Amino acid sequence: MIPFERPALEDYEPLVGREVIEEIKGLGERLAGIRVVHVSSTRVGGGVAEILERLVPLLRDSGLDAEWRVISGDERFFKATKDLHNALHGASIPIGEDALEHYLKVNERNAAEMEDLGEADIVVIHDPQPAALIRSFPKRKGKWIWRCHIDLSSPNPRAWDFIKGFVSQYDAAVFHTDRFAKRDLLIRQFIVPPSIDPLSPKNRELGAEEVEGILRVHGIDPERPLISQIGRFDRLKDPEGVLKTYRLLKEPEGLAEATRFAGERIDCQLVLAGGLAADDPEGLEFYESLLRQAAGDRDVHILMLSPRADLDINAIQRGSTVVLQKSLKEGFALTVSEALWKGRPVVGGNTGGIPLQIIDGVNGFLVDSIEEAAAKVRFLLKNPGKAEEMGKAGVEHVRRNFLITRHLRDHILIYIALRRIPGKLVRL
Repeated sequence: MIPFERPALEDYEPLVGREVIEEIKGLGERLAGIRVVHVSSTRVGGGVAEILERLVPLLRDSGLDAEWRVISGDERFFKATKDLHNALHGASIPIGEDALEHYLKVNERNAAEMEDLGEADIVVIHDPQPAALIRSFPKRKGKWIWRCHIDLSSPNPRAWDFIKGFVSQYDAAVFHTDRFAKRDLLIRQFIVPPSIDPLSPKNRELGAEEVEGILRVHGIDPERPLISQIGRFDRLKDPEGVLKTYRLLKEPEGLAEATRFAGERIDCQLVLAGGLAADDPEGLEFYESLLRQAAGDRDVHILMLSPRADLDINAIQRGSTVVLQKSLKEGFALTVSEALWKGRPVVGGNTGGIPLQIIDGVNGFLVDSIEEAAAKVRFLLKNPGKAEEMGKAGVEHVRRNFLITRHLRDHILIYIALRRIPGKLVRL
C-alpha cells in the first residue's frame, strides 16, 4: 500500500460549489465501507500515478475503504510492456513469444503477492502492465474494472488480441473517449476522461515572484517569451517536433509561404521538461538524444525533473506564453488541462484525448504538423490579447469538465452501476 497525504473533500468547495461536494458525499454513503483496490505499474512518473495519488484519498474521504497498490517487474518485463504500449497505439512492433510468456509470469508472481485482491468488492486495474492479473482470480468476489489510459483507436491487431484475452474477463472497461471504446469487447464500457487536482502542488496558485524565482533557477529569462512542453521523454509525445517548431519560429524560412507571417523571426525560449517512469525503459535514451539535438542553443532548456518537481512544472507552465502538447499519439495528456487551468493557451496535436480539452480556436489550437504548430504559436506570440482571451476560456473549460471532483463522482457512479444496473456503453 502506498502512503499519501490525504486531501479533504471540503477543500474543493470554493472551486466547485457546495452542491457538488454534497452530491459526492451522498453517493459515497451508498457504498460506505466497500473495499476498492486500484493497481498500477508505477508509483511515480506519468499521469496514472499522479491521478491515483490524489483520487484514492478522496475515495476514502467519500466513505469507501480505498487503497492503491503497485506491481513489481524487472527490466525485461517493462521492455515487453513498453512494446505492448506502443503496439496498442498502432506501431508495428514485433513482440516475441518469450517476451509475452515473461509478461504472464511476472503477472502471476504479482498475483501471488496480492492474493487478497480476490476478496475486494471493486478492483481497478490500470493499463496493460497488470492486465493479466485477473487470470489468477477465477473465483474473485467482487467486480473487476480495466482502466485504459492509452489510445486504442487503431491498435496493432496482434497486440490488441493478446490484451483483449484478459480484458474480456473483466466486468467492465473504462476509456477516456468513445473513440477508444472497442466494438469487439463484449463487456460494459464506460467513458470517463481523466482530471487534474487544482489543489495539488502542480496546479495550486503561485505568486509572480515565486514563478520568476523558479524560472531563474533553471536559467530561464522570465522577461522573454517562453514556449514549453511538459511530459515524459517519449517519442509519441514528439518533443523532437516541438524542437523543430521552435526552430521555425527562430528561423522562419522553413515555413510554407501561406503560414509564414512575412517571415518575421520570433525571439523566444523553449523548455522541454519531463522525467522518467519506472515502466518506461526508453526514456533516458530519448532524453539524451534531445540533449544532443539542442546542443549549443542557450535558449533551449531540456530539463530532467525529479518525480516530485511539481512546483517547478507549475511555475514553468505559468511562466509560459504558450504551452505545447504536440503528441503524435496520446491517451489524454493531463498537461493540457494543467496549462489551460493556469490560463495559458495550448497548441496540441489533434490526437487521442487532446481534442476533448482543446476547443480549436477558443482556448488553443489543434494541429497536424510542425509547420502548422509553428504558425499557431507565432500567432499567439504576436497577438497577446487573443492569447489572454483563450487562456480565460481554458480555465472555465477545465473547471466544468476536468477537475478531480468530477472524476471522483464518475468513479463512485461506476461502482454503483456495476453493483446494481445492467447495460453496456455508458458515458457519465
